[in-house]
Amino acid sequence: MTEFTPVSAFVGGLLIGVSAVLLLWMNGRIAGVSGILWGLLPPARDALWRLLFLAGLVLGALLHRAVADGGAPVALDASWPVVVAGGLLVGFGTLVGGGCTSGHGVCGLGRRSPRALAATAAFMATGAATVFVLRHLVGG
Repeated sequence: MTEFTPVSAFVGGLLIGVSAVLLLWMNGRIAGVSGILWGLLPPARDALWRLLFLAGLVLGALLHRAVADGGAPVALDASWPVVVAGGLLVGFGTLVGGGCTSGHGVCGLGRRSPRALAATAAFMATGAATVFVLRHLVGG
């Protein structure tokens, strides 16, 4: 069971929204993490901002863990092969879906993109169906 923490959820959402708006306003780029990451694979002229953005994600998570959570340990309930397979499936899904949850759900919906609405609805429905199957049919 996960506790709902409305203050940290609000602050986190606010920071994500502000960073997405600032990236679009200052750099003309959409803050879709998969697109930012995929843009690093070929030699890119704009690699610096992409690396800084991704580093900020990692450093922000580490800072939150150190300060807000008091350094609480992270429990991983899946084996490494399952984690790797899940990561590869997510990467494949972002290629097929033309972006990830941050690109479609945060930035695309904010720009009123019909494609982003369809993608976000598909993400949410798939997530709900997966949780239902795992919790009620498989028993996980």
